[in-house]
Amino acid sequence: MIPVADRIARLMPAHSDAAARLHRESLGEAWSASDWARYGADERVVALGAFAEDGSLAGVLLIRVVADEAELLTIAVAATWRRRGIGEGLLAAGLAEAARRGATSVHLEVAADNAPALRLYRRTGFCRSGRRAGYYSRPAGRIDAVLMTWTGARPGDRDLTDPVSIRIKKH
Repeated sequence: MIPVADRIARLMPAHSDAAARLHRESLGEAWSASDWARYGADERVVALGAFAEDGSLAGVLLIRVVADEAELLTIAVAATWRRRGIGEGLLAAGLAEAARRGATSVHLEVAADNAPALRLYRRTGFCRSGRRAGYYSRPAGRIDAVLMTWTGARPGDRDLTDPVSIRIKKH
């Protein structure tokens, strides 16, 4: 049985190797452990991890806040942890922290063929704000990036700035 992700907390330098591994396995992107350590040390970056009961990483998120704007740099959930609300929990916690730090909007880019991510972002209140043609490379060719922006609005009955409303579904 897989342990349940039971907390979201700040990523520390000691998590850099695990974060790099999870990110590579989830997204195929090879950010190094030193990249993760650098982001984690940057005071402008919200660096969060979803941790299992055994302390292992189930998901990671990085948001860079500059003045009143922020950018979602990455979010990844380990394959064995998907479809349990971990991505939504990480995103909610990251958006809440970005807002606490003064961000009134958060921007992101997502591949147009990444339907699960697009659903997650729409569900958490991101709206489409543009498109970059051929931004991502795939073996079969180039894929557009969908640009999205969050301004604090969210459909539904939960307030992302209220930490009490952030829950991870336990299975």
